[in-house]
Amino acid sequence: MTTEQSGARHTPTAHQTGTPPARGLRRNLSLWQVLGVSIGVMGLTLSANINPQGAEPAAGRAIPLTFAIATVGVLLLSHSFVRLSQHFNTSGSVFGFVGATLGARAGTIAGWCLLGTYLLFGTSSAYSAAIFSSSLLKSLGLATDPPGWLPYLVALIVVVVAAAVAITPAKRGADLLLVFELATVVLIVIVSVVVLFKISSGGGPQGQTFTLSVFQPAKGTGGSSLFLGAVFGFLAFAGFEGAATLGEEAREPRRSIPRAILGTVLIGGVFYVFTSAVEVMGFGTRPADLDRFHASGSLFGDLGGTYLASWVGDLVTVGTMVSAFGGALGCVVGAARLSFSLARSATAKTGFMTRISPRFGTPVGATITVSAVMVASVVVFGWILQQPVQSVWGWIGTVGTFIVLVVYLLATVGAARMLSRTSTVSRWEIVIPVAAIVVLGYTLYRNVVPYPSGAARWLPVASGVWILIALVAVVCFPAVMRRIGERLTADEGLDTRG
Repeated sequence: MTTEQSGARHTPTAHQTGTPPARGLRRNLSLWQVLGVSIGVMGLTLSANINPQGAEPAAGRAIPLTFAIATVGVLLLSHSFVRLSQHFNTSGSVFGFVGATLGARAGTIAGWCLLGTYLLFGTSSAYSAAIFSSSLLKSLGLATDPPGWLPYLVALIVVVVAAAVAITPAKRGADLLLVFELATVVLIVIVSVVVLFKISSGGGPQGQTFTLSVFQPAKGTGGSSLFLGAVFGFLAFAGFEGAATLGEEAREPRRSIPRAILGTVLIGGVFYVFTSAVEVMGFGTRPADLDRFHASGSLFGDLGGTYLASWVGDLVTVGTMVSAFGGALGCVVGAARLSFSLARSATAKTGFMTRISPRFGTPVGATITVSAVMVASVVVFGWILQQPVQSVWGWIGTVGTFIVLVVYLLATVGAARMLSRTSTVSRWEIVIPVAAIVVLGYTLYRNVVPYPSGAARWLPVASGVWILIALVAVVCFPAVMRRIGERLTADEGLDTRG
């Protein structure tokens, strides 16, 4: 997603920034620059500081195990993107690969699903910023019991500001966000080392100790629960393929991009498994400890305040808030550019969705539209349904992950098809995308069977409805969908000469 988190968290491509397709982009990015972009897209600090909470109700203390499962799945998945990026130079997103390998209509379905992912992950990032802001207010003593509407007000402000920045982009903004991200990663690593030292030597403040039981499910926690929790592990990796959007800007794309994709997954996997283990051990593995873990408004913010000093925890929380804003901004940009391209490809007529700012060259109509959808979500959940923001964050993140897993499945099927027809690679390699399809498919299956109850019963329905819209459109309007798919592939600068 490319995706974005998460994480969704996306870096705008040439198409997304309103410039012409990538035929004229400069090849001036080194391997380390490409790797840095891909890691930034994935959003390490945001994911590490909130995603483990989503896995706790299902996996209990075995949260690091769910992230290890997700790491294995994404490693298998990354093979497909490595092979695809070796054969295709593209400035586009996941659906560019799908369109090139499975056809324009399949690419259209992937593009529609990717649009849903942008919208959901963008709103989820805004909610994340809201959750961290409440935690910061509590830590500073400014609001010991913030009203329920306050996080939604923060989320609303984040979406509106992100929309404004997306319309009037600042060239140095992305660099500044990346600096904050890297600084927060370093701070999280320092906090992790201190926590490990203290729980290994004298014990934590509530008697926490070093234990490898965090990699062992508690009694009653089965495989189905682990794969339920693994959804939030996959959510943390969303955007790992961000380097693939730099196919026409990297100096040696057929070498640097595959290496950057694989390096991003390896770095992210080690970081997520390590930090989630530290988080669970730092809070403790007893039921009461896990309750505090799940209720935390900033995991490493609380650990930093408890094991070092309150100002350290506050710095981590502020850094994570900036990361969350960056995720929301990236998703607004991605959703606007993609919806603009969809609208332009679907009809020859001009309208509000295809309106471009004469001053900034950005798709102002599409940006306002996608931002309005995000704002509507905040208003409905916050002021009409009045749901707890933590619950809404979990629901939206889960639905977005379901949809992006479908996109990843399509890309993996496309890679398998390409490998079966390519004579330059060993035939046995097709086993890897097949294994990835099994892992992704089983993860989706375990989140539907047994069918969830309560509020969660609507999550598979919501994701299914979004995907069904694209399927119905492909069946009922084949010519239009084919034209959209072909136009999207061209707009994304897809080069199939490899």
